Amino acid sequence: MSRIGKSPVTIPSGVEVKVDGNVVTVKGPKGELTQEMDSCVELKIEDGEITFTRESDAPDHRAKHGLYRALVFNMCQGVSEGFKKELEVVGVGYRANANGQTLELSLGYSHPFVIELPKEIKVSTTSEKGKAPTVMLESHDKQLVGQVAAKIRSLRKPEPYKGKGVRFKGEEIRRKAGKSAAK
Repeated sequence: MSRIGKSPVTIPSGVEVKVDGNVVTVKGPKGELTQEMDSCVELKIEDGEITFTRESDAPDHRAKHGLYRALVFNMCQGVSEGFKKELEVVGVGYRANANGQTLELSLGYSHPFVIELPKEIKVSTTSEKGKAPTVMLESHDKQLVGQVAAKIRSLRKPEPYKGKGVRFKGEEIRRKAGKSAAK
């Protein structure tokens, strides 16, 4: 049995879960999410808990057992609490500005990047004197927040010599010594 797959998902208060065939819909105070599931994994809702069972021990079915349990758990957590990703923009002259659903980043190139964000994501930026500007992404969809954060980070990945670039808050950057230290 999958360790993740066999643990039940408790439904938080204020969250409604509906199953229609092989489509799961989770509705809560922060929004609504749907996920299509494979027919090899069966979902049951009893006493405020969701349990998952698979039809056989085939490797493909075992993998999907834990996958769909994790996806439904993230959906329940997202519509009740939401997810956050924080990015730091480190570098001299690097700036971040948010206007509604538009994020403008100056990352040392000849032109600024203007990114239109999906309507499900709330973006905010903070810049304090002496600290790197931060970009905060919030949404009920964990996959979408991670994808948008990865896209923003890919515009200027942190480099190992000076540490400049866009990084996740708390991310450790392996630093390298320059030329002079090699002698």
